[in-house]
Amino acid sequence: MTYAYIRVSSRDQNEDRQIQAMDNLKISKENRFIDKQSGKDFERTQYKSMVAHIKKGDLLYILSIDRLGRNYEEIQKQWRILTKEIGVDICVIDMPLLDTRTAKDLMGTFIADLVLQILSFVAENERRNIKQRQAEGIAAAKARGVRFGRPVKKPPQNFQKLVKEWEHKMISIEDILCQCDMSESTFYRRLRELRKKRRA
Repeated sequence: MTYAYIRVSSRDQNEDRQIQAMDNLKISKENRFIDKQSGKDFERTQYKSMVAHIKKGDLLYILSIDRLGRNYEEIQKQWRILTKEIGVDICVIDMPLLDTRTAKDLMGTFIADLVLQILSFVAENERRNIKQRQAEGIAAAKARGVRFGRPVKKPPQNFQKLVKEWEHKMISIEDILCQCDMSESTFYRRLRELRKKRRA
């Protein structure tokens, strides 16, 4: 059987290029496993499902090694599990040297292992660089006064009065949430803040 593994880092990233490559190879849709999450580890639902499905003699296509993962040691480990323990052939489309069908002799295996190590290193290094750039971007934005997360929901002017009515069971929780235009979790957070002020 022939399978394909496709991965993008988040739900808003586009996997079209990988899908097109698998379409060109005529790999059936039911034999494609697609994850939309980080490549930092292999705790991915579809990847685990794929490993459970494939067996010795099967062929697995991946567009590039960073689609398999972005963790140097884990890429090496998973490659060994797939090729040595399960006995699957892997073809990395963007890197013809990483095609276990053609690297069966000692020299071929040595070259493939060397290329795998280099590309695994590059994949993890790029992940670290991306994280570093994100951290620097967030720090710079915060320095400019950019706020992250949802805007703080302030309680209405008559919040204290509404709380008293709610505490005396004059209005229901639904009423107070509606009048304050806030979720239950936000209401209880503002209530804790109010009670803390009362005790101060």
